[in-house]
Amino acid sequence: MGLFDGKKGLVLGVANDRSIAWAIAEFIMAEGAVCGFTHLPDRPDDARQRNRHRVNRLTENLPAAKFLIPLDVNNDEHIRAVVDRAASEFGKIDFLLHSIAYAPLDDLKGDTIACSRDGFKLAMEISVYSLLAVANAAREILNDGASIATMTYFGGEKAVPGYNLMGVCKAALDSCVKYLAYELGPRGIRVNAISAGPLRTLAGTGAGVDDMLILYQQMAPLGRNITHEEVGRIGGFLLSDMSSGITGEILHVDAGYNIMGTPGRMLDIFKQLK
Repeated sequence: MGLFDGKKGLVLGVANDRSIAWAIAEFIMAEGAVCGFTHLPDRPDDARQRNRHRVNRLTENLPAAKFLIPLDVNNDEHIRAVVDRAASEFGKIDFLLHSIAYAPLDDLKGDTIACSRDGFKLAMEISVYSLLAVANAAREILNDGASIATMTYFGGEKAVPGYNLMGVCKAALDSCVKYLAYELGPRGIRVNAISAGPLRTLAGTGAGVDDMLILYQQMAPLGRNITHEEVGRIGGFLLSDMSSGITGEILHVDAGYNIMGTPGRMLDIFKQLK
């Protein structure tokens, strides 16, 4: 018996084999889940369809991966098409994984105070509103007792230099998780967020992950960084019936980094430099 035997759902936001969403998808499919996947739409002039190809090569030979279609979360027709496809394939679904975020590079790399109006609106629409839009569209096909999970980061709780505009987006996303948890709660539908420590992903590269990996290893109580597999298991836990009493939570998977009020063992390094 697998943890997800008989369970069906949507996985939104896999970009490549280093995506956190893929780590979660691998775990839940190994436990019996059947999934529908989306990919970032390709540009009309991209004959090679790079975005689709990167995800398709992961899913094409997996019986548990039932379909792969493009999703532009700024487009309500795209969202509707994904929900309709899931309805035609599965009828009802038991879980929804949302792993989607974006900010224009210039706005992400610059000081938050100087981000552009258009960049702010685009980042918030893709990184935050998309959760509301997808959850709302999927309400009709979510089984009572279903689970929704999204990906956040500690930069939404505390100021993390370099995370900048995306930290503002994650703070808003965290709030959306709580309000969705309340509004969907009467149906037993749970909504939670995973706050993962730094990992080498496509998004992490844009956020300066290498420096963060060094910092976390020195400061985290466990004295190490996390792995994709660890986040995959936690994602599976939140999407499964094992977490049936948990909703509205921001679950940190960061080797304990978030609990620290001082640099911890990094102080020993500072003392040696004196």
